[in-house]
Amino acid sequence: MTDSPDSIRLNKYLALQLGVSRREADLLIDSGKVLINDTPATLGARFMPGDTITCDGRVVSESTVDYQYIAFNKPVNYVCSRRDQGDSPTIYAILPPKFHRLKPVGRLDRNSSGLLLLTNDGDFAYKMTHPKFYKTKVYTIRLDKDLAPLHQQMISDIGVLLDDGPSQLSLMRLNDDSRREWQVTMTEGRNRQIRRTFAAMGYDVTELHRTDFGNYSLGDIKSGEYEIVDMR
Repeated sequence: MTDSPDSIRLNKYLALQLGVSRREADLLIDSGKVLINDTPATLGARFMPGDTITCDGRVVSESTVDYQYIAFNKPVNYVCSRRDQGDSPTIYAILPPKFHRLKPVGRLDRNSSGLLLLTNDGDFAYKMTHPKFYKTKVYTIRLDKDLAPLHQQMISDIGVLLDDGPSQLSLMRLNDDSRREWQVTMTEGRNRQIRRTFAAMGYDVTELHRTDFGNYSLGDIKSGEYEIVDMR
Protein backbone atom coordinates (compact mmCIF):
# COMPACT_ATOMS: atom_id res chain seq x y z
CA MET A 1 0.00 0.00 0.00
CA THR A 2 2.58 2.46 -1.16
CA ASP A 3 3.28 4.80 -4.05
CA SER A 4 6.88 3.64 -4.39
CA PRO A 5 8.07 3.23 -8.01
CA ASP A 6 8.57 -0.46 -7.22
CA SER A 7 5.01 -0.96 -5.99
CA ILE A 8 2.57 -3.14 -7.93
CA ARG A 9 -1.10 -2.38 -8.57
CA LEU A 10 -3.11 -5.02 -6.74
CA ASN A 11 -6.04 -5.43 -9.14
CA LYS A 12 -3.74 -5.84 -12.14
CA TYR A 13 -1.73 -8.48 -10.25
CA LEU A 14 -4.86 -10.41 -9.27
CA ALA A 15 -6.16 -10.28 -12.83
CA LEU A 16 -2.93 -11.76 -14.15
CA GLN A 17 -2.59 -14.45 -11.50
CA LEU A 18 -6.24 -15.49 -11.17
CA GLY A 19 -7.26 -15.17 -14.81
CA VAL A 20 -10.02 -12.66 -14.09
CA SER A 21 -10.79 -9.18 -15.39
CA ARG A 22 -9.66 -6.12 -13.45
CA ARG A 23 -13.28 -5.38 -12.67
CA GLU A 24 -13.67 -8.86 -11.17
CA ALA A 25 -10.44 -8.31 -9.25
CA ASP A 26 -11.85 -5.06 -7.86
CA LEU A 27 -14.99 -6.91 -6.75
CA LEU A 28 -12.83 -9.44 -4.88
CA ILE A 29 -10.94 -6.61 -3.18
CA ASP A 30 -14.12 -4.74 -2.30
CA SER A 31 -15.65 -7.91 -0.80
CA GLY A 32 -12.84 -8.10 1.75
CA LYS A 33 -11.53 -11.41 0.44
CA VAL A 34 -8.08 -10.03 -0.47
CA LEU A 35 -5.43 -9.39 2.19
CA ILE A 36 -2.00 -7.78 1.96
CA ASN A 37 0.20 -9.09 4.78
CA ASP A 38 -2.96 -10.16 6.67
CA THR A 39 -4.51 -6.69 6.33
CA PRO A 40 -7.68 -6.26 4.25
CA ALA A 41 -6.88 -4.56 0.96
CA THR A 42 -8.76 -1.54 -0.34
CA LEU A 43 -9.69 -0.50 -3.88
CA GLY A 44 -6.74 1.10 -5.66
CA ALA A 45 -4.24 -0.59 -3.34
CA ARG A 46 -0.66 -1.26 -4.33
CA PHE A 47 1.88 -3.56 -2.72
CA MET A 48 5.62 -4.14 -2.68
CA PRO A 49 7.52 -7.18 -3.97
CA GLY A 50 7.84 -9.61 -1.06
CA ASP A 51 4.44 -8.77 0.43
CA THR A 52 2.08 -11.70 0.96
CA ILE A 53 -1.17 -11.53 -1.00
CA THR A 54 -4.02 -13.87 -0.10
CA CYS A 55 -7.47 -14.30 -1.61
CA ASP A 56 -10.09 -16.31 0.25
CA GLY A 57 -7.36 -17.52 2.58
CA ARG A 58 -5.10 -18.83 -0.22
CA VAL A 59 -1.77 -17.28 -1.12
CA VAL A 60 -1.70 -15.71 -4.57
CA SER A 61 1.84 -16.24 -5.82
CA GLU A 62 3.57 -15.28 -9.03
CA SER A 63 3.75 -18.12 -11.44
CA THR A 64 4.25 -18.70 -15.11
CA VAL A 65 0.61 -18.56 -16.15
CA ASP A 66 -0.27 -20.76 -19.10
CA TYR A 67 -2.53 -18.34 -20.89
CA GLN A 68 -4.63 -19.75 -23.70
CA TYR A 69 -6.65 -18.08 -26.42
CA ILE A 70 -8.97 -19.84 -28.83
CA ALA A 71 -11.27 -18.68 -31.62
CA PHE A 72 -14.44 -20.77 -31.68
CA ASN A 73 -17.16 -20.84 -34.33
CA LYS A 74 -20.23 -21.02 -32.09
CA PRO A 75 -23.25 -22.77 -33.60
CA VAL A 76 -26.80 -21.61 -32.91
CA ASN A 77 -28.77 -23.19 -30.06
CA TYR A 78 -25.78 -23.19 -27.68
CA VAL A 79 -25.41 -20.80 -24.75
CA CYS A 80 -22.25 -19.07 -23.49
CA SER A 81 -22.54 -20.20 -19.89
CA ARG A 82 -21.36 -22.96 -17.60
CA ARG A 83 -24.83 -24.45 -17.24
CA ASP A 84 -27.43 -25.55 -19.75
CA GLN A 85 -30.41 -23.23 -20.08
CA GLY A 86 -33.54 -25.29 -20.59
CA ASP A 87 -33.07 -27.42 -23.67
CA SER A 88 -30.09 -25.37 -24.82
CA PRO A 89 -26.70 -26.98 -24.08
CA THR A 90 -23.63 -24.95 -23.18
CA ILE A 91 -20.72 -24.33 -25.55
CA TYR A 92 -18.58 -26.46 -23.21
CA ALA A 93 -20.52 -29.50 -24.43
CA ILE A 94 -18.64 -29.02 -27.72
CA LEU A 95 -15.25 -27.82 -26.53
CA PRO A 96 -12.67 -30.37 -25.28
CA PRO A 97 -12.29 -30.61 -21.47
CA LYS A 98 -8.86 -28.96 -21.63
CA PHE A 99 -10.59 -25.69 -22.57
CA HIS A 100 -13.37 -25.82 -19.98
CA ARG A 101 -11.57 -23.35 -17.71
CA LEU A 102 -11.56 -20.71 -20.45
CA LYS A 103 -14.16 -17.96 -20.32
CA PRO A 104 -15.93 -16.30 -23.26
CA VAL A 105 -14.72 -12.83 -24.19
CA GLY A 106 -18.12 -11.19 -24.49
CA ARG A 107 -21.06 -13.34 -25.50
CA LEU A 108 -23.27 -14.46 -28.34
CA ASP A 109 -26.88 -15.28 -27.48
CA ARG A 110 -28.39 -18.71 -28.08
CA ASN A 111 -29.76 -17.82 -31.52
CA SER A 112 -26.53 -16.22 -32.73
CA SER A 113 -23.50 -17.91 -34.25
CA GLY A 114 -19.95 -17.15 -35.30
CA LEU A 115 -16.70 -15.95 -33.80
CA LEU A 116 -16.37 -16.33 -30.03
CA LEU A 117 -13.03 -15.78 -28.33
CA LEU A 118 -12.28 -17.69 -25.12
CA THR A 119 -9.35 -17.24 -22.74
CA ASN A 120 -8.11 -17.51 -19.17
CA ASP A 121 -6.38 -14.13 -19.49
CA GLY A 122 -8.58 -11.65 -17.64
CA ASP A 123 -6.55 -8.64 -18.73
CA PHE A 124 -6.93 -9.59 -22.40
CA ALA A 125 -10.67 -10.07 -21.94
CA TYR A 126 -10.94 -6.65 -20.32
CA LYS A 127 -9.12 -4.92 -23.17
CA MET A 128 -11.28 -6.69 -25.75
CA THR A 129 -14.62 -5.84 -24.13
CA HIS A 130 -14.36 -2.52 -22.31
CA PRO A 131 -16.00 0.24 -24.38
CA LYS A 132 -13.02 2.59 -24.05
CA PHE A 133 -10.90 0.33 -26.30
CA TYR A 134 -13.34 0.57 -29.25
CA LYS A 135 -12.92 -2.97 -30.59
CA THR A 136 -14.70 -3.32 -33.93
CA LYS A 137 -17.13 -6.21 -34.36
CA VAL A 138 -18.53 -7.32 -37.71
CA TYR A 139 -21.67 -9.41 -38.21
CA THR A 140 -23.73 -10.70 -41.10
CA ILE A 141 -27.47 -10.68 -40.46
CA ARG A 142 -30.68 -11.66 -42.17
CA LEU A 143 -34.00 -9.90 -41.54
CA ASP A 144 -37.52 -11.26 -41.79
CA LYS A 145 -38.36 -8.65 -44.46
CA ASP A 146 -36.69 -6.06 -46.64
CA LEU A 147 -35.15 -3.13 -44.78
CA ALA A 148 -36.77 0.12 -45.90
CA PRO A 149 -34.28 2.75 -47.15
CA LEU A 150 -35.59 5.23 -44.58
CA HIS A 151 -34.98 2.76 -41.75
CA GLN A 152 -31.50 2.01 -43.12
CA GLN A 153 -30.71 5.72 -42.99
CA MET A 154 -32.08 6.06 -39.47
CA ILE A 155 -30.01 3.14 -38.15
CA SER A 156 -26.75 4.07 -39.89
CA ASP A 157 -26.86 7.89 -39.99
CA ILE A 158 -29.08 9.05 -37.15
CA GLY A 159 -29.32 6.20 -34.66
CA VAL A 160 -32.24 4.51 -32.94
CA LEU A 161 -33.16 5.35 -29.36
CA LEU A 162 -33.25 2.24 -27.17
CA ASP A 163 -34.07 2.00 -23.47
CA ASP A 164 -30.33 2.08 -22.63
CA GLY A 165 -29.42 4.90 -25.02
CA PRO A 166 -29.04 5.59 -28.74
CA SER A 167 -27.81 2.84 -31.07
CA GLN A 168 -26.05 3.60 -34.34
CA LEU A 169 -24.81 0.79 -36.58
CA SER A 170 -22.83 0.82 -39.82
CA LEU A 171 -24.73 -1.12 -42.50
CA MET A 172 -23.60 -2.55 -45.83
CA ARG A 173 -25.96 -4.35 -48.18
CA LEU A 174 -24.81 -7.88 -49.08
CA ASN A 175 -27.27 -8.84 -51.80
CA ASP A 176 -28.23 -6.65 -54.76
CA ASP A 177 -31.46 -8.62 -55.22
CA SER A 178 -32.63 -8.35 -51.62
CA ARG A 179 -32.65 -5.87 -48.76
CA ARG A 180 -32.77 -8.59 -46.11
CA GLU A 181 -29.08 -9.47 -45.89
CA TRP A 182 -26.68 -6.96 -44.34
CA GLN A 183 -23.24 -6.60 -42.87
CA VAL A 184 -23.31 -4.78 -39.53
CA THR A 185 -20.22 -3.11 -38.05
CA MET A 186 -20.16 -1.75 -34.51
CA THR A 187 -17.79 -0.90 -31.66
CA GLU A 188 -20.27 -1.10 -28.77
CA GLY A 189 -21.16 -4.33 -27.04
CA ARG A 190 -24.51 -3.76 -25.36
CA ASN A 191 -26.75 -6.74 -24.66
CA ARG A 192 -28.55 -7.90 -27.85
CA GLN A 193 -28.00 -4.44 -29.32
CA ILE A 194 -28.34 -5.43 -32.99
CA ARG A 195 -31.54 -7.39 -32.43
CA ARG A 196 -33.06 -4.64 -30.28
CA THR A 197 -32.14 -1.94 -32.78
CA PHE A 198 -33.91 -3.64 -35.67
CA ALA A 199 -36.82 -4.68 -33.45
CA ALA A 200 -37.38 -1.01 -32.63
CA MET A 201 -37.93 -0.47 -36.36
CA GLY A 202 -40.29 -3.44 -36.67
CA TYR A 203 -37.88 -6.11 -37.94
CA ASP A 204 -36.92 -9.54 -36.65
CA VAL A 205 -33.27 -10.60 -37.03
CA THR A 206 -33.66 -14.23 -38.11
CA GLU A 207 -29.92 -14.90 -38.48
CA LEU A 208 -26.96 -13.22 -36.77
CA HIS A 209 -23.40 -14.40 -37.37
CA ARG A 210 -20.22 -12.71 -36.08
CA THR A 211 -17.24 -12.82 -38.44
CA ASP A 212 -14.75 -10.39 -36.84
CA PHE A 213 -13.85 -9.15 -33.36
CA GLY A 214 -11.00 -6.66 -33.10
CA ASN A 215 -7.96 -8.13 -34.86
CA TYR A 216 -9.49 -11.59 -34.96
CA SER A 217 -11.45 -13.08 -37.86
CA LEU A 218 -13.42 -16.29 -38.14
CA GLY A 219 -11.69 -17.22 -41.38
CA ASP A 220 -12.41 -20.79 -42.45
CA ILE A 221 -13.13 -22.22 -38.99
CA LYS A 222 -16.13 -24.49 -39.43
CA SER A 223 -19.21 -24.37 -37.22
CA GLY A 224 -18.53 -26.07 -33.88
CA GLU A 225 -14.76 -26.07 -34.39
CA TYR A 226 -11.98 -23.90 -32.96
CA GLU A 227 -8.42 -22.75 -33.53
CA ILE A 228 -5.75 -21.83 -31.00
CA VAL A 229 -4.65 -18.25 -31.60
CA ASP A 230 -1.93 -15.93 -30.33
CA MET A 231 -2.68 -12.59 -28.68
CA ARG A 232 -1.91 -9.86 -31.21
